[in-house]
Amino acid sequence: MTATSLCLYTPAGVLKAATPLRRAARRLAGYGFDVQVDEAALARHQRFGGDDDTRLAALHRVAAGAPDIAFATRGGYGLTRLLDRIDWKRIARSVEKGTRWVGQSDLTALQLGLLAHADGVTWAGPLACDDFGGDAVDDITEACFREAMSGELEAIGFRTEAGFDGLQARGTLWGGNLCLVTSLLGTSHWPRRAARGGVLFLEDVNEHPYRIERGLLQLHQAGVLDQQKAVVLGAFSAWRPSPLDRGYSLKTVVAHLRSVTKTPILTGLPFGHVPTKVTMPVGTRVELLVNGRDVLIGWDHAHH
Repeated sequence: MTATSLCLYTPAGVLKAATPLRRAARRLAGYGFDVQVDEAALARHQRFGGDDDTRLAALHRVAAGAPDIAFATRGGYGLTRLLDRIDWKRIARSVEKGTRWVGQSDLTALQLGLLAHADGVTWAGPLACDDFGGDAVDDITEACFREAMSGELEAIGFRTEAGFDGLQARGTLWGGNLCLVTSLLGTSHWPRRAARGGVLFLEDVNEHPYRIERGLLQLHQAGVLDQQKAVVLGAFSAWRPSPLDRGYSLKTVVAHLRSVTKTPILTGLPFGHVPTKVTMPVGTRVELLVNGRDVLIGWDHAHH
């Protein structure tokens, strides 16, 4: 039996140093993956991992190679620049051949773009250098990633707030970074089919709760939240309180959103710019079940 092939590539922000990439490659190889590093993974242009042509060529090169896993080194910013130029059919063909495109943060643009243009399934999950290139790896992040990549993962579970016992929802799992999701509204890269009757998951980083609320209200005012079967919120991390807040917080943001939409809004999803994160199939039909405060999101792994 041949080892699972895994390609590390840099589609968005520049890598500050080569050490995390080397460490991630070594660690992933230690898990049994056959690791290749794309030739432009360490390219640099301003804040990007190479200029737009370089990164676009890397995306297409990885897709043409159709590894079992296409694993982004990091997020940052840069994929939005490429959306109008990506050969979506080429990316979709790699998915049909079995490639699992994995990442989060800026990768949201690629994941939702592929969903919009080709109904392609990708994986929201860790980033190679961020999650496997440091001094230590979170046990849950590692286990969930490896199980998802082997095709064995069928569900993820977490604890949420009281008040949703008995909730059942079925729909396409979609979403990712809130800023990236809202940036696609009104564009040809918005996944219209998934956005109707879906299960929307969201996270963000370095954004104060008022900015989170503004993004969520943009989705609400565009009719998106009311179209969902459920909204699942992950981590909104690394923001600083302001002396003007006076009790305003992420909790009050969620309370306000619950007051304006009929769609259930659950919190507690272990996903985002935090060490512990699950890996989930974006673009797959899922079933969400709540028992007490325990949430289970499951899917048929046979199709992925």
